[in-house]
Amino acid sequence: MPGADDHVYKILELVGSSEKGIEDAIQNAISRASTTIREMKWFEVVQVRGQIDNGSVRHYQVILRVGFTLEY
Repeated sequence: MPGADDHVYKILELVGSSEKGIEDAIQNAISRASTTIREMKWFEVVQVRGQIDNGSVRHYQVILRVGFTLEY
């Protein structure tokens, strides 16, 4: 069995959205995923995009790569 400091990660992509902002979209994705995915350790923002309505930002969408450790 590997040592306690050896980690193997699996990476998945999540898409979070929010009307409030980018940080809220990130938190929404991670909060929801944490209900079914254990041991999430890090995330990377891959893409940010949004919806414009009448000259204003209406909705934010963020694509994340999330790494979680595999269980032994």
